[in-house]
Amino acid sequence: MIHRGGWAAVSRPHVVDAGLVVLAVVITALTLRGPAYVSAGLAVAAPALLVRRSRPALVAAITMGADLAAMSALVAAGAAAPLLVGAAATIALYSLGRHGERVWLTGTALTVGYVTVVMMVNPVNPVGNVMQILAAVLLGRLLLSRHWLLERRKRRAAETAVSAERRRIARELHDVVAHHITVINVLVGAGRTTMASDRAAAEEAFVTAERTARQAMAEMRQLLHVLRADDTAEPMDHTGIGVAGVPALVEQARLPAELDVTGEAVPLPAAVDHAVYRIVQEALTNVRRHAPAARARVRLSYLPGSVEVEVTDDGTGTPARSRGGFGLRGMAERVALIDGVLTTGPRPEGGFRVHARLPLAMRERRPEDDHHSAARG
Repeated sequence: MIHRGGWAAVSRPHVVDAGLVVLAVVITALTLRGPAYVSAGLAVAAPALLVRRSRPALVAAITMGADLAAMSALVAAGAAAPLLVGAAATIALYSLGRHGERVWLTGTALTVGYVTVVMMVNPVNPVGNVMQILAAVLLGRLLLSRHWLLERRKRRAAETAVSAERRRIARELHDVVAHHITVINVLVGAGRTTMASDRAAAEEAFVTAERTARQAMAEMRQLLHVLRADDTAEPMDHTGIGVAGVPALVEQARLPAELDVTGEAVPLPAAVDHAVYRIVQEALTNVRRHAPAARARVRLSYLPGSVEVEVTDDGTGTPARSRGGFGLRGMAERVALIDGVLTTGPRPEGGFRVHARLPLAMRERRPEDDHHSAARG
């Protein structure tokens, strides 16, 4: 049984090289007019093409030497010299340009020397010979440059994809940790201050803090599963992290907060559904952190072709938030990735406003789009 990788390795380079050997021998036999030993000499040199990829300079030296020897023999025998360079030498010159990146100086010297000697030995068609030699080398060099360019693009695309994935994970980590730790901090503080006067309320706060910690651990485990899994693993489970979970977010905010939903609710794309949840989560976390005494209002509006989410408060913590932190940058990246529009800033009447308009239909995105959206954010 043939291993698929081994068969591919044989079928591509080796079979092609063997075919080129046969082609060079056939062309030589059909086009060369002269003593049989001249054709035989060129045919003997042709098998060197089998290693033209790994030893391009050596193969070029062998085939060009055989070609020059054939020209000299033909001229000495009084036969007509060929109008063009031999097939094996032409293929070797192409290979020197295509695969000789490590011996480019050696290859250049070989080519210049070969051109010079060909013009001396075979003056019948010097311009045609020189053009054929240079065309073969330059074609190989052109394809090598194209190969380098494609490899560079692949590396850049891979680096961009890795960077985009790192930013995505960073956004998720920030949202999970910042939200849950802030809630736990508020709950533990409330429990500590009410423990002496209202033991039942303190116990309820501690139980809620424990439940919040378990939820945080569950989301962290999901993220770690994604990080440790291979490419065939299932995507991260965002169950409960969407519009359906927004009422629970508002209820757990430990703030005077209300939720308004307008318009006819429609199923949202997964990315939009997830973004709505994270925007509300981050906005409420910022309210608790910078304006804990403020009142918050969450508005979710279903519009034709889009959904709007707005979180406002009447707190006095605006200056700290207006400078922007990782949370606001992550929010901006998340919205940009789904072709939405995000507006954040202080309100004229006081407090802070976060507003996002998210389209329900998104264009197909590429990794570099994430890179550019991060730069804008």
